[in-house]
Amino acid sequence: MIDTNEIRQLTKEFKDCQKSLSAIGDETRQHIIITLLECDCKGVRVGEITKKTNLSRPAVSHHLQILKEAGIIGMRREGTKNYYFLDSRKTELNKLMKILQHVNEIIEKAPASKGSQ
Repeated sequence: MIDTNEIRQLTKEFKDCQKSLSAIGDETRQHIIITLLECDCKGVRVGEITKKTNLSRPAVSHHLQILKEAGIIGMRREGTKNYYFLDSRKTELNKLMKILQHVNEIIEKAPASKGSQ
């Protein structure tokens, strides 16, 4: 039987991650994340992302802002240039990994359904 306290905790974790889950749930933003992963860890400029994704510059900027506000990516400035990158130090990425691990733990504890035996 699944512990109700554990389910309450998982519900809280999902609520804490809603912004980041929504941000990465968009296919365009997923494509941008993949582009960031494929590029230099020091960061990528909007123009480079535009070329790789075939999106307009305003669209890329809009999606980067959403990812940044959700704590998925970071940005650093060099003079007038902005570089975007996935930041493993961001707590949102860690919270997402934790929630997926928690879901997996609950699934492993759950009794097998009758149809899968």
